[in-house]
Amino acid sequence: MLDRLNQAMDRIERNLDATVDVADLARTAYTSEYHLRRMFSALAGMPLSEYVRRRRLTVAGAEVLSGNATLLEIAIRYGYGSGEAFARAFRTMHGVGPGEARRTGAVLVSQPRLTFRLTVEGNSSMHYRVIDRPAFTVTGFKTRIPLIHSGPNQAIIDFVRGLDKPAVDRLEKRSDQEPRGLVAVCDGLDPSRAEGTELDYYHAVITSAETPAGAPEGTTTLPVPPGTWAVFTTSGPAPQAIQELWRDVFTEWFPSNPYRTRPGPEILRTRLSPDGTQADAELWLPVERETSR
Repeated sequence: MLDRLNQAMDRIERNLDATVDVADLARTAYTSEYHLRRMFSALAGMPLSEYVRRRRLTVAGAEVLSGNATLLEIAIRYGYGSGEAFARAFRTMHGVGPGEARRTGAVLVSQPRLTFRLTVEGNSSMHYRVIDRPAFTVTGFKTRIPLIHSGPNQAIIDFVRGLDKPAVDRLEKRSDQEPRGLVAVCDGLDPSRAEGTELDYYHAVITSAETPAGAPEGTTTLPVPPGTWAVFTTSGPAPQAIQELWRDVFTEWFPSNPYRTRPGPEILRTRLSPDGTQADAELWLPVERETSR
């Protein structure tokens, strides 16, 4: 998998002054465009589109300083429709406009070319199972929240605290499918998984019925079709253990196993210690088996 990702990185470098076709990159990596975007974001710590933008502006910066082409020629070469658009993007990354950078020989910012390598640590094992599930329904209270990679997500905390406790108790009794009890469900994530992008969040239960009888007022449903799921478990400090599990699944498990993500909600079942400092968690991710090529 890492070799394929590096081949895709080579294609990006060859096309910085042309169109970078993400579908073509996905074919090079032998995976889906959806999985490539998510995998790249998890491994690189930035969206694929942001990496391509920063690499283009890095190479463009060197050309600006060389003085071998006009600023408009450089702008057009790297996909900007006008000198003004190029200048805005250039200033956002480098902190100085291209004209000033050329006149003064300013210090610019460089985005290094990424290469993925395997580091073997061997200090932990990941517990998981892969199961096929029939269709089920997510039933719960829904809101929109920003994606937070590290630390507590205050939007989730405020939303859950604002729910009517008797209604939540009634909702919990409607759970009749794994994972049982109240769960956190994230759906509609941006493929880049960039910090701050919004997603649908459900404080919910998993049910077999499409419209469970007796569901509290204000709840909504999310039908989920049949499919394969990878289920991961962890225990440790909250919320660090949960966020580290999410990270490790994408940076360690997927590159080492013949599966890729597929569109669908991500489900997290968490049980906190009485003081709220420790958590036992179960993470459900929709997956499909990689096809060999």
